[in-house]
Amino acid sequence: MNSSSPLPELPAFGFLTEVDSSHREFLTSFGKFIRPKNGEVVIEEGAAQNCLYLILSGTLHVVTSANERTLLVATLGAGDSLGEVNIFDPAKASASVIARSECLIWRITGDELKVFFSADPEGGVELMQGLLRLAAKRIRTMNAKLVDSEEKSSFHDFWKGNE
Repeated sequence: MNSSSPLPELPAFGFLTEVDSSHREFLTSFGKFIRPKNGEVVIEEGAAQNCLYLILSGTLHVVTSANERTLLVATLGAGDSLGEVNIFDPAKASASVIARSECLIWRITGDELKVFFSADPEGGVELMQGLLRLAAKRIRTMNAKLVDSEEKSSFHDFWKGNE
């Protein structure tokens, strides 16, 4: 295991909730721990992005620029993750991520993840199941928001038509 690791194993939360302790302990030796300070940019919008991040402590803001304004997309904390899409389909970051407190984050590159999958296929399957559950939950949330938005739009259109 990486001797500079601040933890003996990654905690069982976020996409690692169902990953067995022995696999999380081994996974800890891959990737690295970063400690961004308040105000530090972790991911820059438009920059190449091919890492998966697991937030262990602290608060981060996901922001994007639109029409010369900065928009807050999300506030993330312990157990949340970033980069799930780009780890398998590397591309440019669609938003910036900025630390809003001192944080502890575990980061793994796509190449490091491939090495983990080869070295521990069973742990790799458990990790992938966690990422797929997370993706499914996010898709369901976005679908619910879309339906809610459509319902509000229909309601607005109904009353607008009765003026």
